[in-house]
Amino acid sequence: MRLPKSGSFYIIVALMEKNNSQTKENKMGVMPVGRLLVNMSLPMMISMFVQALYNIVDSIFVSRINEAALTAVSLAFPFQLLMISVIGGTAVGINALLSMRLGQKNQAEVDKTAVNGLFLAAVSYVVFCVVYVFATRPYLTSQTQNQMIVEYCETYLGIIMLCGFGIFFGFTSDRLLQSTGRTFYTMITQLIGAVTNLIFDPILIFGLGPFPKMGIAGAAVATVAGQILAMCVSFYFNYKVNKEIHFKFSGFRPDAVIIGQIYKVGFPSIILQAVGSVTTYGMNLILASFKDVADTAIAVYGAYFKLNSFIFMPVIGLNNGVVPIVAFNYGAQKKERIMRTVKLGILAALMIMIVGAAIFELFPRQLYSLFNASEQMLSIGVPALRLIAPSFLGAAVAISLGSVFQAMGNGVYSMTVSVARQLLFLLPSAYLLSLTGNINNVWWCFLIAEVVSVALSVFFYSRLYNQKIKCL
Repeated sequence: MRLPKSGSFYIIVALMEKNNSQTKENKMGVMPVGRLLVNMSLPMMISMFVQALYNIVDSIFVSRINEAALTAVSLAFPFQLLMISVIGGTAVGINALLSMRLGQKNQAEVDKTAVNGLFLAAVSYVVFCVVYVFATRPYLTSQTQNQMIVEYCETYLGIIMLCGFGIFFGFTSDRLLQSTGRTFYTMITQLIGAVTNLIFDPILIFGLGPFPKMGIAGAAVATVAGQILAMCVSFYFNYKVNKEIHFKFSGFRPDAVIIGQIYKVGFPSIILQAVGSVTTYGMNLILASFKDVADTAIAVYGAYFKLNSFIFMPVIGLNNGVVPIVAFNYGAQKKERIMRTVKLGILAALMIMIVGAAIFELFPRQLYSLFNASEQMLSIGVPALRLIAPSFLGAAVAISLGSVFQAMGNGVYSMTVSVARQLLFLLPSAYLLSLTGNINNVWWCFLIAEVVSVALSVFFYSRLYNQKIKCL
């Protein structure tokens, strides 16, 4: 039986062909941008919020041991941040390159990028094992002479770094899922890891039930256990559901060209994030100059970083969703989708930061009470949170534009902004303000640095727009 070739028939056929062609396209190229940004970013925002639990749960429980233990975890944080910086920056390069290759429909390069990314995760882990052996004690003794704090920190870092393969491989595996738009699965892996950490922290620290009382070592064991379990689940998801990547390990050899392309974007991101580790170390040295309150001030600053992660990590998760969308549509030459993604990303980041700033302004005492804060700790911490909070608004703009730089292969712009903000303005201004002898004046450095960060970010985005986006 022949169907009539009416106008309606042709319309139906055309719609069917359009739908069929769209189902063959990656959603990053066809889904409405607003819905796509939510679809890509919301699971990652939840994942990063959960990741923030790793940063804060240890400190909350450890503070119940004593303030020295809390200070030790604060001193360990720059090393942990450096680990995340290296693998996180590498993963940004993997994510951007893999998403671009997907947009170009180059399957062979997609597969090679994924396998070389896992190789880089292994190399990074080995490097940090060596760093722990040779650098830990000199790093610690440069900031405190309290032997209890040094011993606590060595114990904690030894477990975190020598058993840290879970974070390196898990981070990379999650980014492979994100690169192909499967962000829901990364949310699951992060939830599994965080819940594991949350359950075992009090059990292992305080020796509940049949488990021994491990103290600060228990906090570290709980953390790496969560990371390793999350890694295993992420590997499983990549194997079962990530069909856009074909993992081929037989006869593998590192590809210098692909590794170079990964680090072209990733290395500036590593520097961008690693600068935060250097800044934390520098701030610890500046706070240590206030001899009467040095250890407490370092604990205050460390607790602040754990608290701000609940605000900043979701924004970073949002922008981790922006990176593959912008990269894919840049590869596909779709200007309007790039611009709409940038605008919505900045707006969403500002909304989150406004809420975060309000919480810090209104409830600083309650926030520090999570860490069993003494009156001395509160006297330093409450003014600190209230002075720092307004800088969150500038950070929203700078972080959002930084993700655009990374997605379009201009990660050096992000690196320049970060270095200028933290090394050229934040630390020097903090040092100069410390010379006033009033520790509360030191926190003004965050506002000073954020003004510079926003100005530079807008300048670089204007250049990027004229050079790459405008001509699409």
